[in-house]
Amino acid sequence: MTTSALGRQLARADRRRKLRAFSLTLPLLAFLVLTFLVPIAALLKRAVENPEVATALPRTVAALAGWDRQGVPAPEAFAALLADLGSLPDSADAGAVARRLNTDAAGARSLLMGTYRALPLDGATDAAAARARLLALDERWAEPRYWQAIAKNGSRWTPDYLLAAVDLRRDAAGQVERVPEDQRAFARILGRTFAISAVVTLCCLLLGYPLAWWLSTLPARRANVLMILVLVPFWTSILVRVAAWIVLLQSQGLVNRSLMGLGLVDEPLPLLFNRLGVVIAMTHILLPFMILPLYSVMKSVPATYVRAAVSLGSPPLAAFFRVYVPQTFPGVGAGALLVFILSIGYYVTPALLGGADDQMLSYYIAQYTNVNINWGMACGLGALLLSATLVLYAVYRRIVKSELSLG
Repeated sequence: MTTSALGRQLARADRRRKLRAFSLTLPLLAFLVLTFLVPIAALLKRAVENPEVATALPRTVAALAGWDRQGVPAPEAFAALLADLGSLPDSADAGAVARRLNTDAAGARSLLMGTYRALPLDGATDAAAARARLLALDERWAEPRYWQAIAKNGSRWTPDYLLAAVDLRRDAAGQVERVPEDQRAFARILGRTFAISAVVTLCCLLLGYPLAWWLSTLPARRANVLMILVLVPFWTSILVRVAAWIVLLQSQGLVNRSLMGLGLVDEPLPLLFNRLGVVIAMTHILLPFMILPLYSVMKSVPATYVRAAVSLGSPPLAAFFRVYVPQTFPGVGAGALLVFILSIGYYVTPALLGGADDQMLSYYIAQYTNVNINWGMACGLGALLLSATLVLYAVYRRIVKSELSLG
């Protein structure tokens, strides 16, 4: 057999081996695509989708295409609006359009629904008559802002939700501008989300590092038993743990009664429905996610390194921080990233244990989804949270890569 023939056979065998390996991963890949990538793609799509007005009022949008958005539009727009509203299948479609327009022009919901319920309008035989009948029905149709809202939302795709998530908006002419000072909220909420997550991550690191180090120094049998205790919270519902913290932290709870019994305080401390209660509960819930990466890295660090540094004359504390701690940085980075990313998506714990100024971005995503029924805004905020997470992960990867290159 020639060398070239042998090479071709080896290449075919290698391709078959890779194909078999890939086929084994197909079920997991399909599962990830269906449960992870598809929902994220749908979220991002809905964050820029704006189908309500374009679908329900196509004639009106076409009639407003050449309008300069100044003053009242031509009578043809009034006739087109009557034709579009009259062709809607039911009031649910009109309600969807009304809700969308109301976000840009307060009062548009009552105006549109009132007009829809009054249909058909007698005497609206031509454009001029349609204009007169609409103005007679509700004189607010002479206000340009309602027509500007229809023209602004005439496209099936819009950046409005994403702009609103960062306290920006489009004006009547379509130019991007900042929202008024008293309406800027989401930048502050995002900053609050990051601040709470950073504090929780720091608390988990301060508590988890010494515990993980202690576990790594124990014999394997004892370490495994104690690690089970670390993992016990995973077997308990988050809602149950939050309820337990409500019992512990309330004014007459175990924590305050113990502090008062020991004479450390004279009156109950405010530990509930504030930032402190949120941080305590989130730290308790997320602490195992910090301990596990730290423990796995610390078990791989030989104890002889610190002993060698001490034998060479280094003080034990200096040897620990200058020899041992730098070798655990990968565990610190992985644990901190995991805890921080999990923290910024928390909803239940701040909602139950925090006050009005302690709610994180996920709370408002749920509010827009379940209460306001504004899926576009909810997905816009979700896209903002996803983008922030990806940026943080990219920064972490860059830092790790820089450290590896320097090392």
